[in-house]
Amino acid sequence: MKKVLSVWILSGLLSGFSPANMSAKALSGQEIFSRSCSVCHSMAPPPKAAPPIIPLAGRYHLKFQTKKEGVNHIIAYLKSPNKDNAIDPQAITRFGLMPALTLPDAELRSVAEWVWDQYNPNMGMGRSAGRNQ
Repeated sequence: MKKVLSVWILSGLLSGFSPANMSAKALSGQEIFSRSCSVCHSMAPPPKAAPPIIPLAGRYHLKFQTKKEGVNHIIAYLKSPNKDNAIDPQAITRFGLMPALTLPDAELRSVAEWVWDQYNPNMGMGRSAGRNQ
């Protein structure tokens, strides 16, 4: 593990990134999901250790009229998860409460927007995707 971390840091330095600005590099929502969320969340059923993203995005589309409202709720929940503001309280019963994410605000927004956009109208949940942008 130590060797892998050293190689990662060395490759970053050789490519012109310092450890300080490697984290500042703008990551896409999908990259943030892969790095920080995919350990627990799968994209589609079956679940790993937390609800899958596509059905979760459908629940957000059912509850919120606009992308802005949904994304703001996702960000607030990621910063301070609690049962009272959970979009799916049954998921907490099944999986437990997720830990708060200590990501920069820009990364939280990026991943929240990406989660919102994973809604699949063919799954039969929510409103038509094009209306909610």
